[in-house]
Amino acid sequence: MSSRPKFLLALVGVLAMAFAMVSPSRAAAVPTGGAENGTRLMAGVALYPRVIRLTHSGTANGAIIAGVVTFDASGGVGAIFRSTDNGRTFSRIGSVRDPGAAHGLCCATLYELPRRVGDLAAGTLLWSASVGQDAGDQRRMTLPLWASSDHGRSWRRLAVVATSPNFGGLWEPELTVAKDGRLVLFVSDESRQPAHSQLLDAATSAYGTSWTALHYVVAAQDPRLRPGMPNVRRLPSGGYLMSYEVCGPGQDCRQRVRHSPDGIRWGDPTDLGAAVKTADGTHFRHAPTISWYADGSGNGRLLAVGQMLYDSDGAIEAGNGSTVLSTGGSAQSDWTQAPAPVRILAPYDNYCPNYSSSLLPMPETGTLLELATGYDDSGTCTTYFASGPLPR
Repeated sequence: MSSRPKFLLALVGVLAMAFAMVSPSRAAAVPTGGAENGTRLMAGVALYPRVIRLTHSGTANGAIIAGVVTFDASGGVGAIFRSTDNGRTFSRIGSVRDPGAAHGLCCATLYELPRRVGDLAAGTLLWSASVGQDAGDQRRMTLPLWASSDHGRSWRRLAVVATSPNFGGLWEPELTVAKDGRLVLFVSDESRQPAHSQLLDAATSAYGTSWTALHYVVAAQDPRLRPGMPNVRRLPSGGYLMSYEVCGPGQDCRQRVRHSPDGIRWGDPTDLGAAVKTADGTHFRHAPTISWYADGSGNGRLLAVGQMLYDSDGAIEAGNGSTVLSTGGSAQSDWTQAPAPVRILAPYDNYCPNYSSSLLPMPETGTLLELATGYDDSGTCTTYFASGPLPR
């Protein structure tokens, strides 16, 4: 989306401030784009949070694993955290250090395998990210895939899923296992310009070590439109739901969704999908994510969050930065507003505040855990976490 160039320009200054941080505590005054509540995950920079609960890992089931992008003297690092008290506290347990991340790291994802894929057992954690965006005019961004067999403590690189054929970026990878057992990686692909400013691609693998070429999933007819930032969830019905934004003229980075019966077939790539909105047209723009939990119904209850909240006329809503949307019907039905666990003060179109927040519903405790990014009082972008009532 449009905030990525700002992220690259701001990174040097952010890193300098990150190394100066000595305490994870926040000042009393909350800056615009800062967190009004919540606990800081770590000192320094912490971007693009992801959080999952282990459900296929034997005796480790129930542990919560979180990941963020951070930086040290060697470059970008995937920082891995664990909570064993339902998200009240987190401790750092591991790091993913891809060699290419010395030249830039963005947009990491975490995924627990629900079943065996090749030699990878159920419960294996997978991590992928966008690597190499700062490598200069001749950059060729990559999507490495790393695996952990000890619930996030140690990691090994399995493969490079894709390498950009040109300067165009490969952003925001997302993983799932298709109904036929293949591993699928989705990505926001800028390498098909000028035919497509950006589109959503996917690659598949039977083993996780060798991958098919990228193929279209969402590719707008208007070359100016930019579908991106995919999230994919397998629903209790057995089908799959994808959430993403569509940026560009007339779309304004609004959240959209589409369904697949098997995680492979997603319908006509030129179809932009269904809008996520309330009955009165309230909707998110920029960096949306989606989640669900079992509520006893056939489809479960869906939850969505995005960077900014708008009304039907395109004005920023009062609940901007402090709202999630929820629906008990299909993703195409009307959604309702509910309080977000982490409140970000007046988020705006920028790489940091409330950017691609991560939701973990916990119906067993009646709570919703959220990890969201915001600026601290020194201007460092970092991650905060908090729990609140689960929307029902």
